[in-house]
Amino acid sequence: MAVTSKVLARIAAATSSTTLYTVPASTTAVVTNIAVTNSAATAATFTITLDGVDLFKDAAIAANTTALIDLKQVLAATKIIAGLASAVTVKFQISGVEIA
Repeated sequence: MAVTSKVLARIAAATSSTTLYTVPASTTAVVTNIAVTNSAATAATFTITLDGVDLFKDAAIAANTTALIDLKQVLAATKIIAGLASAVTVKFQISGVEIA
């Protein structure tokens, strides 16, 4: 059983729901932290879902700030993390481990 720490997603948000990460076949993923950055001079909102369940729904993020979220969420093979934001100036970095 191999355990690999990795960046699961590093991507600018879209304004409609987009898949950020899909757990590979025969693998379990554990999401350990999420960083959400808003580089605009105005506030924005973001949504992140894990396997279709809202983790954050229209959560506010102030202008020129970063929200750091520590968590431990397990996702089985083929499950997805999706997200969107009110502006493309919002960026996501999702880190965790894959167990295969």
